Amino acid sequence: MERDEVACLLILAEELHFGRTAERMHLSRARVSQLVQRLERRVGAPLFHRTSRTVTLTGLGRQLRDDLAPHQRAMDEALARAAATAARRAGELRGVLHVGFSGPLAGEVVMRAAKLLGERWPGLAVAPCEVPLADPFGKLRAGAFDVQLAELPAGEADLVEGPELFSESRVLAVPAGHRLALRGEASPEDLAELGETPLLTLREGVPVLCREQLAPARTPGGRAIPPGLPVTSVQEALVLVAAGKGALLSGAHTETYFAHPGVCYVPVPEAAALAYGLVRRRGPLAPRLQAFTEAVAGTAPPAGRP
Repeated sequence: MERDEVACLLILAEELHFGRTAERMHLSRARVSQLVQRLERRVGAPLFHRTSRTVTLTGLGRQLRDDLAPHQRAMDEALARAAATAARRAGELRGVLHVGFSGPLAGEVVMRAAKLLGERWPGLAVAPCEVPLADPFGKLRAGAFDVQLAELPAGEADLVEGPELFSESRVLAVPAGHRLALRGEASPEDLAELGETPLLTLREGVPVLCREQLAPARTPGGRAIPPGLPVTSVQEALVLVAAGKGALLSGAHTETYFAHPGVCYVPVPEAAALAYGLVRRRGPLAPRLQAFTEAVAGTAPPAGRP
C-alpha cells in the first residue's frame, strides 16, 4: 500500500467530499478517484458509498480507517522527529513560536517549557498569549498562534489535539453566603438546583465541547442544568457571581489566581477532572513545534496541578 493511498483514504474519510479532499492533497478530483479505486481493488471491496450528493464510509472502510490512522500518525511523528534532529544538527531551530495558553495554570506550564526550550535552543524564543475564553480557536486558526495549551477535548476536525499532559479538579464559584458555600462542597447534581444563581455559560458560536466544560447542559444523572448569562472572561464571570447573578464552574486554579470579594469557591470532588494538552492546526509537525512539544512534555506532570 502506497503512502498517497493511505493519505487519500484518511482525508476522504474525514471530509467525505472528493473536492475538499483533492484541495487538501493538492491533487485533481480525478486523481483522488483513481487512488480510491486503486485502493478498493487492492482490498477487494468498496470502502465508500458514493452518490451524486453524498459520500459515506462502508463498514469495511471504517475498519480500514481505524486500523491505518494510528500508523499514519506514527509515521508523521517519526518524520517530524527526524526533521527536528536534522534541524538541530544544522542549527536551524531559530525564530519565534507564538503559543497560546488558556488561563494562568496553562500559562505557568508554557513559561516553564519556554525556559527549557531556550536552554536547549537559544535562538528559538516563545511569545506567549492568553487564549480568549469566548473564541478558543480563532487565533490558532488565523495563524496568530502556532500552538496552544488548552483544555481537552477540543473536538475540532481541522485541529490536532493531545495527548493529555496534566489535569486539575473542579470548583464552583458561588456568592458568599450561598447555601453551597455554607455546606463547603458541591456535587455535579447540585448544578441543576442553583435557582437564582444559574450556571454562567458562553455565548452562542463557541464550540459545544468548550461550552460543556464551563456549563454542561445536563448533570451525570441526566437532569437539565438551566443556563445562566453568557460571559466572555473569567473576570466578567466573577463580577456576576459576586453580584448574585450566577455561579461559575471552573478548574481549581481559579481560586488561587482569581480571589474576588464576595465570591466563595466550593470544591466539586465528584466532577470529572479538567484535562489540558496541546492543540494545533492539522498538518506536518514543524521542527520548531516538535521541539516545543518535547519541552512541554518534559515540564508538565502527567496529572494533577503543576
